[in-house]
Amino acid sequence: MTQFEEQAAQGLYEKNLISENQFQEIKEYRSLNIFSLNTELKLLLSISVLLFTSGIGILIYDNIDSIGHIALLAILFILICGCFYYCFKNSKGFQKTETTTESHFLEYIVLTANVLTCIFIGYLQVQYEAFGTHYGLATLVPTIVSFVCAYYFDNKSVLTIAVTGLAAYIGLSVTPQDVFNSNNNFYDNQSLSYSAIALGVLLIVWRIYSFKINLKTHFALVYLTFALHIISIASISNMVSDELTWLLFTLFLAGSSVYFYKISHQFKAISLYVFMIVYAYIGINIFIFKVFQNVDFGDIWVLFIMILPAYFIGSIVLFIKLIKNFNKEIAE
Repeated sequence: MTQFEEQAAQGLYEKNLISENQFQEIKEYRSLNIFSLNTELKLLLSISVLLFTSGIGILIYDNIDSIGHIALLAILFILICGCFYYCFKNSKGFQKTETTTESHFLEYIVLTANVLTCIFIGYLQVQYEAFGTHYGLATLVPTIVSFVCAYYFDNKSVLTIAVTGLAAYIGLSVTPQDVFNSNNNFYDNQSLSYSAIALGVLLIVWRIYSFKINLKTHFALVYLTFALHIISIASISNMVSDELTWLLFTLFLAGSSVYFYKISHQFKAISLYVFMIVYAYIGINIFIFKVFQNVDFGDIWVLFIMILPAYFIGSIVLFIKLIKNFNKEIAE
């Protein structure tokens, strides 16, 4: 990496994009071997929040009989109040644009408060049925709290919890192990698939509206990422079905791919671009299989098998070329 940076600086100097004095200052700065611990500290803080909230859950599970429900709820409530008191005291309040703060610690206190709130509400519902038989409210209420916290404290981590809760409210399981299994049940329940696609479209529409009113526009990538995955997974899951509706979901995937191809260039988001290509590639292969499903390959199966390795190698080469071209375009 150091050699690459030196070559980059040398190239800028040779093209007269920086002066000799600036070139020497760059070399002197890099000779100090200063590096940032920002990423490492954020990772440790994230792990701390995860371990702390997990510890609270284990504490509740192991001591439920000895401590009692009321005592545990009281402890949770005190912790939540303490976290939110610190957050409101040290935050700059709600702002429509991106909020900057001198303390990154505040971001993780907000995340901790939000997670504990979700645990508290879930505990109330499971133990005391605070919302009666309206189990959806037990998901909707912490989701609303998460959205409020995300926008008030300008916290993307909490926003991901909020969108996840919104997806869970309509019946989607969004953990990695549940993507293609029966918990989502896209294959058997097409109404759930339509709900998933509607949610993805809603997130896109909200992103567009947010830009019009200039409301937390830096949240756009979070909404777009969720929308891409939700729409694509729902479409692909239904493309493998034997019903004629697979054609409709093929169109959904095609429209999604075109949209996210354009939006990934607009936002210069390599993550959106890569996943868009992956989902589109899967969809194209399923479409080809569906088209030739009823074709008799008895006479040309040898040729088909010979072409198959070249097809996959060509796909890999094309994928690498697309990524390189994209990086070149966003760098200009």
